[in-house]
Amino acid sequence: MPLSTLIALQDQPGHLIRRAHQIAVASFHEHLGREVTPVQYALLRTLQDQPGIDQSTLAQAVALDTSTTADIAVRLEAKGWISRAVLARGQRSLSLTPEGVALLTSLVDGMAQLQTTLLGGLEPQEQAELLRLLRKFIEPDSRKRQGH
Repeated sequence: MPLSTLIALQDQPGHLIRRAHQIAVASFHEHLGREVTPVQYALLRTLQDQPGIDQSTLAQAVALDTSTTADIAVRLEAKGWISRAVLARGQRSLSLTPEGVALLTSLVDGMAQLQTTLLGGLEPQEQAELLRLLRKFIEPDSRKRQGH
């Protein structure tokens, strides 16, 4: 294949997504510290919005496999941020503890600063469009329609 037909690195979505992820994670730690990871935060925020959901539903909601979610849940429980209760079919119901609620409350200002850092270089319409396109990109149904 001639070099002239190669796609420029800056035009490859995979590369740009990887770079965006690196920037997002670095900014997350800069604004929120290292007490909680971005993935742990996603689980905690999901539990805040859907208290008592089972571990499998939580895994689906944050796009993780169930064993990874279970491992993270064990760590979050050990930190005192969530409680787990066994349901009738052996599933685990997860809920934030008061300590978990307090943690999320303590992160609100940092998360607002993170949003400003990540989106601040864009006009309000561009911010909305970027988020719309990212949601569309990760939506499972849209990926299936494209044959992926």
